[in-house]
Amino acid sequence: MTFLRSRRGVLLVGAAILLGLFLFRPGAGRLKNRITTAIGGALQRQIEVGSVHVRLLPRPGFDLENLVVHDDPAFSAEPVLRAPEVTASVRLLPLLRGHLEVSRLSLTEPSVNLVRNSDGHWNLESLLEHARQTPVAPTSASRSVGRPAFPYIEADRGRINFKLGSEKKSVALTDADFSVWQDSDISWGMRLKAQPLRTNLNLSDTGLLRVNGTWQRADSLRNTPVLFTIQWEKAQLGQVTKFFSGQDRGWRAAVRLDANLSGTPGDLQIDGRLSLEDFRRYDIVANSDLTLRTHCTSHYSSIDRGFHDVDCVTPVGDGSLSIAGNIARVLAPAQYALTLRAEKLPMLAVLALALRAKADLPQDLQADGTLSALFSATAKGEGSNRNVVFQGNGTTEQFRLSSAANRTDLTLDRVPITLVPGGRNNAPKHRKASIVAIGAPDSAHLVVGPVRLDHGAPLSLQGYVWRQGYAFSVAGEGNVQHLLRSARTVGLPVPQPTADGSAKIDFQIAGNWTGFAPPKITGTAQLKSLRVELRGLSNPIEVASAAISLKAERTDVQAISASLAGGHWTGSLSLPRPCSALPTCPITFNLQTDLLSTERIGKFVNSGSSKPWYRFLAPDKSSTPSLLSRFNASGRLVAAQLAIHGLIGSHAAANVNVQNGVLRISDLRAETLGGKHHGKWDVDFNAKPPRYSGEGTFEQVALEKLATSMHSDWITGTGDARYQVKSSGSTLPDLMDAASGTLQVDLSDGQFTTVILDRSPLRVDRFSGALALKSGEFTIDDGSLETPNATYMVSGTASLSGDLNFKLTRDKNSGLDVTGTLDEPHVLVVRAPSTEAVLKH
Repeated sequence: MTFLRSRRGVLLVGAAILLGLFLFRPGAGRLKNRITTAIGGALQRQIEVGSVHVRLLPRPGFDLENLVVHDDPAFSAEPVLRAPEVTASVRLLPLLRGHLEVSRLSLTEPSVNLVRNSDGHWNLESLLEHARQTPVAPTSASRSVGRPAFPYIEADRGRINFKLGSEKKSVALTDADFSVWQDSDISWGMRLKAQPLRTNLNLSDTGLLRVNGTWQRADSLRNTPVLFTIQWEKAQLGQVTKFFSGQDRGWRAAVRLDANLSGTPGDLQIDGRLSLEDFRRYDIVANSDLTLRTHCTSHYSSIDRGFHDVDCVTPVGDGSLSIAGNIARVLAPAQYALTLRAEKLPMLAVLALALRAKADLPQDLQADGTLSALFSATAKGEGSNRNVVFQGNGTTEQFRLSSAANRTDLTLDRVPITLVPGGRNNAPKHRKASIVAIGAPDSAHLVVGPVRLDHGAPLSLQGYVWRQGYAFSVAGEGNVQHLLRSARTVGLPVPQPTADGSAKIDFQIAGNWTGFAPPKITGTAQLKSLRVELRGLSNPIEVASAAISLKAERTDVQAISASLAGGHWTGSLSLPRPCSALPTCPITFNLQTDLLSTERIGKFVNSGSSKPWYRFLAPDKSSTPSLLSRFNASGRLVAAQLAIHGLIGSHAAANVNVQNGVLRISDLRAETLGGKHHGKWDVDFNAKPPRYSGEGTFEQVALEKLATSMHSDWITGTGDARYQVKSSGSTLPDLMDAASGTLQVDLSDGQFTTVILDRSPLRVDRFSGALALKSGEFTIDDGSLETPNATYMVSGTASLSGDLNFKLTRDKNSGLDVTGTLDEPHVLVVRAPSTEAVLKH
């Protein structure tokens, strides 16, 4: 007892009591009804609380678990607020007098539902109306006021949901910290910091929303004076567009919105500023930043739910772009009267925006001139009586585009722009079929042009622009090189050959705005006197004339008349669209030529004659892919004359297929050596070295012509042959050394002119046999040679270089041994003393 009465004992007991109060929270079940009644009366809502605990320190109050505030049944059956944990601090002096008065409500991770019904009213309006009618004291009122004070309500890590009727929207605010208090007898204040969210999308960069505001007591909500500031910062434009529309539209910029709202809901003054920093398309990296800024003012009226005296101004260089007018009933079929005015917009500034919105534009593109325009749009009435009118016009002054890289300088000067109302009666009367095909423009649209361009010959340009897409047509005649450069200057995907010549064109360029899809170019072109230089070719391709038809799914080139590799070519070809690379663009063709020479093609393709004819398609040791490895084509090829090394043919025709470095020649027919050939060949240039294989037949070949092609006169007569051969290599010696296969021959009515028997050339009534080719050498085992005087069995070898080693066996006791070369054979008679063989000199 002495210890408890001492100062140290008192301190220890006091400390123990304080620690107990911190650790132990006594139940307050008896007060639960009073607490729920007090909070429910303040909010005019039915309240449910899971459990209540008394908290004495650090401030007296209650800890509430699972607080549920039910909504007005007229709005929603779902609670207006849920909070798993709530701390309610009470005022001590009223509590000592027996009154329970809450001074602060702290909500942890609350979920709030804001509901708007079909009449346009919100579920919080009744709470504000009740606050207007209830004579409560300000939150910071002194203890001597004598009436309850409005509690300070705060929340952290909350979530605010939005509902339209019974439908909960996917739009929400998360990580919300907010607070509400009463400033004075007639005014309230609030703060909010939250991140916008869509529950059905994965959004990560929607920025931070801050709202600060005050409102005052009034006789009605419509007349309540309000003053709010709204700030939305650090948002990424792609995520913002996805937040509002559900889809990332592909634009990038840092978004900042600042808005001030003052007045009453019946007449609310709005002053806002919007900025987009580093604006660009998602796949474009700009050399410098572009910031777009807009300042808007307007009056909003809750009476007609409309915006009046709208005035939005965007400064652009020394000019400006502005929108002015009125919009009523924005949530119903809108009634509006708006004007869009462009005042001396510098075309250089317009170009800076285009460079960040359109891919493939030259980075050195420059623009001069200005744009001025005035457009108006009005909408009145509803249903069948609704009338929407668009009208207005504009023009450019001294408009000029130039690009040093493309060596272009386009002077357009005055380009008229007209806004045309919708409806088929107002549609352009001379629209191209391709423009109609993409849904053009029965709705309101802009008509651009017509304007005349000068490329050595006049061209006419006209276009149509509407909400979903655009369509332009260009027609006339001009220099091909100038046309291609101009197309690249405006970002059109066209080839870049060095070409000179003229073309008469009638093209349509159309597309949609969504998805950044490249424009579709369709139409026709008539080429004349075209000279095209391509890298890797020793000489230009001379095109006397050709007709090009650009269709949606393919490009057709017809009526070709061209010269290349020493031959004159005619016919047609076709390739699919779009075509981004040769391997993905299978070309089909039907071509005819008066001369097809492998040697000339070799020189033509290899930029000179350093490579022999048989290597013109094979890959070399450089890193540059071979022609065939980048080529994908198939079709029919007809040649009046065919020259393969020393072999000459006529009336040749074949089906040719080139794909992924493999050349297949099938149904190869030609008249050659006085007879006919039919066969097929495959060449795989992907292998190292390339592999060759072929099979075919020769019929009724004049053997003396065969000898002539070999620069010799060793044989005459006619013959048939069937062959199968395989080889590999990059040079002719390698091909000969690696060659293997079979050759079935049948010769008749001829003679081996270099083989002399009885002082006369060896005559042949018939010779037949199967020759096997291996390692550059033919081998025969069971050939049959019939002469006027005898029949011989033939065996032995002959090399591709002309070396001979044959045995001609007549019977067991006689025959011939033939050695030497094809031009100078040595014939030895075996056991035949009556027969003398000599060499031909």
